[in-house]
Amino acid sequence: MQSGNGVLRRWLKIRNSRSKDSKAGSGGRGAAGSTASSRPAQYQGRSVAAEAGSLLRALWRSRERRRIGLLAAGIAAVLGANMVGQVRLNAWHGAFFDALQQKNLAVFGHQLLVFLAIVAILLAFVVGQTWMQEMLKVRFREWLTRHLLDQWLVGGRAYRLGLAGQIGVNPDQRIEEDTRKLAELTAGLGVGLFQALLLLVSFTGILWALSANVVFVFDGERLVIPGYMVWCAILYAFAGSLMTWRVGAPLIKLNVERYAREAELRFALVRVSESAESVALVGGEQDERRQLEGNVQRVVTAMRRLSGGLSRLTWITSGYGWVAIVVPILVASPGYFSGGLTIGGMMMVVGAFNQVQASLRWFVDQFPSIADWRATLRRVSAFKAAIDTLDEIDDNVASIRLVKDPEGKLVLDGVGIVLADGRVIVSEASAEIGRGERVLIMGESGSGKSTLFRAIAGLWRWGSGTIRHPDPATMMFMPQRPYLPLGTLRAAVTYPDPPDTFERGEVEAVMMRVGLGELLPLLDTEDRADKSLSLGQQQLLGFARLLLHRPSWVFLDEATSALDEVNQRRVMSIFELELAGATVLSIGHRPGLEAFHSRMLHLVRTPEGAILHHTQPQELVRGWPYLVLTS
Repeated sequence: MQSGNGVLRRWLKIRNSRSKDSKAGSGGRGAAGSTASSRPAQYQGRSVAAEAGSLLRALWRSRERRRIGLLAAGIAAVLGANMVGQVRLNAWHGAFFDALQQKNLAVFGHQLLVFLAIVAILLAFVVGQTWMQEMLKVRFREWLTRHLLDQWLVGGRAYRLGLAGQIGVNPDQRIEEDTRKLAELTAGLGVGLFQALLLLVSFTGILWALSANVVFVFDGERLVIPGYMVWCAILYAFAGSLMTWRVGAPLIKLNVERYAREAELRFALVRVSESAESVALVGGEQDERRQLEGNVQRVVTAMRRLSGGLSRLTWITSGYGWVAIVVPILVASPGYFSGGLTIGGMMMVVGAFNQVQASLRWFVDQFPSIADWRATLRRVSAFKAAIDTLDEIDDNVASIRLVKDPEGKLVLDGVGIVLADGRVIVSEASAEIGRGERVLIMGESGSGKSTLFRAIAGLWRWGSGTIRHPDPATMMFMPQRPYLPLGTLRAAVTYPDPPDTFERGEVEAVMMRVGLGELLPLLDTEDRADKSLSLGQQQLLGFARLLLHRPSWVFLDEATSALDEVNQRRVMSIFELELAGATVLSIGHRPGLEAFHSRMLHLVRTPEGAILHHTQPQELVRGWPYLVLTS
């Protein structure tokens, strides 16, 4: 196949660039300029603004934007009202401490009542803010999770994304855990930042005005520095922020690494759990334990590095906080000792300084959470970017052309198939299958039968040639192990339609037809059917599902491999009785299958890839299986 090498080179470039980008922890990277020179910027490391902007644009186009927007506006209004209360509370400090200094009991009692009123109002604001902030987390996570699910579970995209290298691994963690953390951190940090800005705006003017009371006396000369306390707060916060960034910047990469290692461990554990029977049958527990030990060690190593980084950052953040207790008193003390400030005035200056300084040091206090948020945003945005650009990347790689056949046939026109590692597995496949035909595709293991099956289904697009197919609504694909969803046995039979789509009598009839009558009492029982049923029973259930949906085109990939001859004849008789007019394309190598088909296609392996040979019906009956072995 002439185009095979070109497909190989393009495919490997995309996979390699994706893997490198993901391992480097780059947010939103893909095939960095490897397929089209006009799109390199999309796959290079993106800034925080670009990643956050992509999510915000998606949110703006969704129906959830109104509810999320109302919650955000409500929080902003409450925070604004809260700032007014904070300003009033700061003024109360001056009056209260002046009353103490003057030993005025009446004013002291009055100020206590004022304090209770202010605190009651502020408490109501805080409770309202907390509720709306928590609801904002819920709504944002609900939207983000559903948004990713809507994009992920579309037209075979989840399957193809799993073949896209490191960027497509562990979608479960990215959709569940990472979206939760991103929603919680975004709401928490966003509200905190907005509150810090309001504090800064509210108290900077107050602190600037109070700075006029901080008077320096040198040789009897009085000196007032405009905005002295404001400049001190800015200088102190800038010094702390700079040290925090220098020490804490590595935490972003360390968090990305930790989440990746955690995802690998969880995937390995789930894999062992799902394969527990196979592991136990071969006594592979110790080997699995050794494999898992490696995953655990990588998690521990990542956590140890993160712990070291957090400890180093704590020297800055905690030290900064402790020193901040005395800094405002020290810098304001000249005003008190010069007589320009009373005790009450001193407390007002210190309170305003603390509010301004708290706003300016928000970055210092929240940097561990900011690093965690940045790492989570990078993982979510990288996954979203991979989903968003998957179809575009595939369009830039030589791919099998899928079109609807005007006559409702299945036509393979020079189809070549390339594997993910670049090998050409099928170099030429041409065939025409008309309505009502029953065609069997044979070939030795590894010749590309199942990959051809996926290509016909539209899941495997990488290769060349054209596949003209009938209406997809008339087609049904049955793999060797049918997918059985979580829930009742009835839901497994009616899948992908909801259980209430069919009457109970219809479901019981098809179960009886395929020989699963003994399972009827369990029809509405919640159970793991993929665990409780044997593979043979699962394949029979797949044929019951087939009878319910009654497609016109049926594609079987080793769908009877676990059945005995009696059950195989029972289910294949469906195509002589209930689905007599259906077209059947089977992939398999079990003796006896040829008797249920009128034509055979044989994939013959060559050094350049398998080639599809045609076998006449009379040759099929007379020569099988020796014809296959000697072709």
